[in-house]
Amino acid sequence: MTVAAPSVSGPKHPVPAGACDTHTHVFDTRFAAGPAPYALPRADLATHAAMRATLGTPRAVLVQPAPYGRDPSCLLDALARSGGTLRGVMIADASVTDETLQAWHAAGVRALRFVEMQAPNGSGRYPGSIGVDALRALAPRLRALGWQAHLWASATQFSELLPALVPLGVPLVLDHLAMPDGVADPAFGGVLRHLRDGDVWVKITLCRVTRGAAAEALRPLQDALVAANPDRLLWGSDWPYVRMEPAPDAGAMLDLFLDWLGDDALARRILVDNPRELFAFDD
Repeated sequence: MTVAAPSVSGPKHPVPAGACDTHTHVFDTRFAAGPAPYALPRADLATHAAMRATLGTPRAVLVQPAPYGRDPSCLLDALARSGGTLRGVMIADASVTDETLQAWHAAGVRALRFVEMQAPNGSGRYPGSIGVDALRALAPRLRALGWQAHLWASATQFSELLPALVPLGVPLVLDHLAMPDGVADPAFGGVLRHLRDGDVWVKITLCRVTRGAAAEALRPLQDALVAANPDRLLWGSDWPYVRMEPAPDAGAMLDLFLDWLGDDALARRILVDNPRELFAFDD
């Protein structure tokens, strides 16, 4: 079963040229997907490109969706047809070969994703996800490639994980504002300390955080992250919003981000300069 991808409105604030959305997905019915707990959105490369054109984000990062598991075909196809405007975040464990990693690098993959976030039904990690134990095994090869590790976990989990992961020497990118339980969460304070020290990068994604809080309630989190270290922040929409009803409007979230930021130079740093450096878009 498939459903239409959510519509996107154009942001009212000016978006700096060369902006990048660092957390998106593509779904293409030409490629077989495994069982999924949600209807797959019709969000192929053309639909993705139209979304980016509306947002004013010509560059984007594709994150491997769970229904495709370890089959990279859909993501690699999108990268190959993107004209260099996209980068990829794939999943793999220590069994992946060096030849495969090199081929993915040539295609535009720049990171692997590792998940410790627990599924809502209490069954453990989300089905098909790969945990940080694999990151420990893969770290030397990620360093050799110049790749990052993207991590989805709660702030409480990060407080336990980061002291052991930072010394691996792999750039660590924390998804979804690092998933704190509010700005007063002591574990979020730990994330902010790592951010101030330059140990981690954090994606500002104004959805899927703090038990379904409205995006407008997340300003204290964004403000705290910006105050800690804007040089290590990214913005991501999470489009096309699987398992979210109703789906957010990426344009409205980008407007909130820019409105709260209130600084054109900071907007350029987070939307353009930081992702250009991290994902090597100009290579």
